[in-house]
Amino acid sequence: MKIDHLFLLPVIALAACTPSKIAYGSVKSAMTEAGLSEPNAACMAERMTDRLSLIQLNKLRKLKGDKRSLADYVEAVRRVGDAEALSVTATSAALCSTGLAKEKK
Repeated sequence: MKIDHLFLLPVIALAACTPSKIAYGSVKSAMTEAGLSEPNAACMAERMTDRLSLIQLNKLRKLKGDKRSLADYVEAVRRVGDAEALSVTATSAALCSTGLAKEKK
């Protein structure tokens, strides 16, 4: 049997869209709505979507509020009660704010 190559293209495209890549835009938007700057939100969302599960990211997506500093955002994540999410968020905040993250553009 010969498989139609046109059928394989959408399958390959979907495989390339991992859940973390799909979640990136939503996470970045939630972080800017929570008060983070666009560059820091973009950098942190890149790191966090690569390192956290969709369940963890969904918890963090709900952290909306007044304009926050990075320290305030990390403190809000601490209150969520997820040690891994806190660790990833804190290291992402530190690396992105200093420009040391490879994701920083």
